[in-house]
Amino acid sequence: MESNWAAEHLQVIRTLMERTAIYRRALAPVALMMGILGILAGSIGWIWGLNSSRAFGVFWLLVSVVGFCLAMLMVRRQALKAAEPFWSPPMRRVMQAMLPAMLAGLLSVLLLVAPSWRDPLQAWWLPAAWMVWYGCALHAAGFFMPRGIKLLGWLFVLAGCSLAGVLTCLDGVPPLRLAHGAMGGAFGGLHLAYGIYLYVTERRQ
Repeated sequence: MESNWAAEHLQVIRTLMERTAIYRRALAPVALMMGILGILAGSIGWIWGLNSSRAFGVFWLLVSVVGFCLAMLMVRRQALKAAEPFWSPPMRRVMQAMLPAMLAGLLSVLLLVAPSWRDPLQAWWLPAAWMVWYGCALHAAGFFMPRGIKLLGWLFVLAGCSLAGVLTCLDGVPPLRLAHGAMGGAFGGLHLAYGIYLYVTERRQ
C-alpha cells in the first residue's frame, strides 16, 4: 500500500513539472481577471459608501466567492482545451494545500459579520487578516506550481503585516472607505501586476 502511495505522489510531481508551462498560461488570465475584479470591487465599495462593518464583510465575502467561481471556470476551460480532466490529482493537491488558509480567511469574515459587538476597528483588521491568509494559501500552492506563486504569496503576507502595523500606530480608526481602497489596491493591484508579468515572460519564452 505504501508503494502505491509513493507511486501516486511521484506521478503527481512528474505531471506538475510537465505542466508548468500550461499552468503559467492558465494563471495569466486568472490573475488578470482577479486583478480587475479586485480594483472594480474596491472602487464600488469606495463610491457606494459601504461603510458599516457588516456591509464591508458581506460585500468582500461575495466578491471573493465570485472571484473563486470565475477562476474555477477559467481553469476548467483551460483543462477542456488541453483535453485534460479538471479535478485531476494535481488539482486536488493544489486545493488541499490552499484549503486550511482559505478556511481561516472565511472564518475571519464570519467572526466579523455574525456577532453583535462588531465595530469599525474589527472591520479594519479583516483586510490585513485576509491578505495574510491568502498569501499563506498561495505560498502553499506554490509548492505544486510555478515558483512565482510563492513570491506573490509573500507579497500578500507582507502587505497584510504592513497594514496591521500601520493600524497599530494610528491614534484613531480610519474610515472604512479606506479599507475598500486597501482591499482593491492589494488584491487588485498585486493580481494585476502578476498577470502582466506572466503575459510578458510567456511572450518572451
